Amino acid sequence: MPLVSVDGVKIGYSEHGEGEPVLMVMGTGSPGHVWELHQVPALVRAGYRVITFDNRGIAPLAYGAPKPTVEDIVGDVVGLIRYVCGGRAHLIGTSMGAHVVQEVLVAHPELAASAVLMATRGRQDAFRTALADAEARLYASGVQPPPLYTATAKALQSLSPHTLNDEAAVRTWLDLLELFPPPLEVLRAQTLLESIGDRLGAYRTIAARCMVLAFADDLITPPHLNREVADAIAGCRYELVERCGHFGYLERPDAVNALLLDFLDGISTIHDERRMRAHEFPAKTRT
Repeated sequence: MPLVSVDGVKIGYSEHGEGEPVLMVMGTGSPGHVWELHQVPALVRAGYRVITFDNRGIAPLAYGAPKPTVEDIVGDVVGLIRYVCGGRAHLIGTSMGAHVVQEVLVAHPELAASAVLMATRGRQDAFRTALADAEARLYASGVQPPPLYTATAKALQSLSPHTLNDEAAVRTWLDLLELFPPPLEVLRAQTLLESIGDRLGAYRTIAARCMVLAFADDLITPPHLNREVADAIAGCRYELVERCGHFGYLERPDAVNALLLDFLDGISTIHDERRMRAHEFPAKTRT
């Protein structure tokens, strides 16, 4: 895995394909390679160069190192755009990753060719505030819940009832979630990233071409909170994907991928023209 140095921090990233760069930012507790299950192959087939990376806190933190902040990850994204993507990229984020992308759009608008914001919000309501606080307190206590409990709780929060009520599908999900639980140190490092203030006012300054993708059965970032973000950003496209929850990009990847490509291809040129106009996206560089 290649590394890039951003403000003295080494960030590992992965590249796939050739074409206009698309940088993908994952949500809390999940590594960047989750995108490789469904979204990366679809984007590569469509002629894009896709960059994924692990947010801070996914790899074990050095002893005594401070927990990462959203500002830290925003800085990492900015560094990746400048040093790996050539100075400009399409941005895709989900959940906490969408919040990071939104903050990049506010602070560094020149770096974004466009943005897709999945399962997002611009403020935290009473229930999500309580949920984030409860989880942060649980993980800070040092208690490691049994993997089956963690799996079932995560499934209940993140999957659609259509999946939960499908005997075969839910068994597969529970097996995967129980087999690969996020380490306690990751949860300790990243859970507090879910807490945000009211940023809707700041998002009204965003000028980039944007699309918000909401998932109809999402309990963590429900559609009405997604809609608030779309309404705050001038000209933002809003799409609601039915029959999926917070993990909509994994539950209904074909529907999500179709919307991603429709949005990106509407901004980009057709495949042949992209290559002819590659000067619009500076060549990738290394450090």
